[in-house]
Amino acid sequence: MEQRVIISENFEKELANAIAACEHDQVFVLTDEHTQRLCWPVIACLSELKGAKVITIRATDSHKDIDALTHVWQELGARGGTRHSCMINLGGGMVTDLGGFAASTFKRGIDFINIPTTLLAMVDASVGGKTGINFNGLKNEIGVFNDSRFVIINTRFLQTLDEENICSGYAEMLKHGLIANEELWSELITFNLMQPDLKVLQRMVGASVKVKERIVSQDPRETGLRKSLNLGHTIGHAFESWSLRRSPILHGYAVAFGLICELYLSCVKTGFPTNKMRQTVGFIRENYGSLPVTCDDYEELIELMTHDKKNVGGHINFTLLSDVGNIKINQTATNEEIKEALDFFREG
Repeated sequence: MEQRVIISENFEKELANAIAACEHDQVFVLTDEHTQRLCWPVIACLSELKGAKVITIRATDSHKDIDALTHVWQELGARGGTRHSCMINLGGGMVTDLGGFAASTFKRGIDFINIPTTLLAMVDASVGGKTGINFNGLKNEIGVFNDSRFVIINTRFLQTLDEENICSGYAEMLKHGLIANEELWSELITFNLMQPDLKVLQRMVGASVKVKERIVSQDPRETGLRKSLNLGHTIGHAFESWSLRRSPILHGYAVAFGLICELYLSCVKTGFPTNKMRQTVGFIRENYGSLPVTCDDYEELIELMTHDKKNVGGHINFTLLSDVGNIKINQTATNEEIKEALDFFREG
């Protein structure tokens, strides 16, 4: 089933149409503690949501787990959910990931609509059909591919975000620019991220979503081209899991730090231009800071990379670039080369 992504101009009308297009005897709305407080009041008054049943889970990625998933299943069952119900996931990537998985598995699958409220969810998590939870200390270890019926993207919700969450989502946009074309990449690394113009950002979000949509439509199950979306993520997910065991960082920060390492590997292994690497890395260091990784952490980070779902035959698999928009999937690197990239990351 094709997912319809709507860059919203008339939110009320688009939501009404989306709900009408989904089979529904009743509507559930999944929020976390933050979006229940900040975002649900923005739309609760809409006539289409009169009588909707709100399910709330704890916030942050550290709660994207089996306990929260079980809670959602229990609430759906206890409050009269059937295979003809519809669920709206109102929140960031944690809510759309977990909510999408809960909806995909409850009664063997009910319709769901994603309304992303963070920049990260708008440009990444809510689009493309990946759902899941963290399990056994590993990011997104359990999940399924299943498209939401609709994704409604409206930047009104960005006004509820703090600077850190804007930066987190922007890292995925930066990745989209790197895999897309020089023009988008150039605009992204010159944007004032500390004082963002939300009107300009809405246009850039639209361009960023189109990059992901184009790739996902050609390769929905990640057998080839979709792997290009993993740029920055092999090392980024290791940073994220490493941080979960210490002091958790936002997903986009982990991706930004992963991009530093993987652009370095791209220079060394696939000929990515050094000047473009330095420009991009400079932008990341300036806006995202760093991570207190030491060389004593290298073995643990490499061990975490070995659990990556993209790996084949025991080799750690990377997406690298030979230039902006010139993607090289299924690249490998030795442990020594990975340690060199981590050295480069720590030098900043």
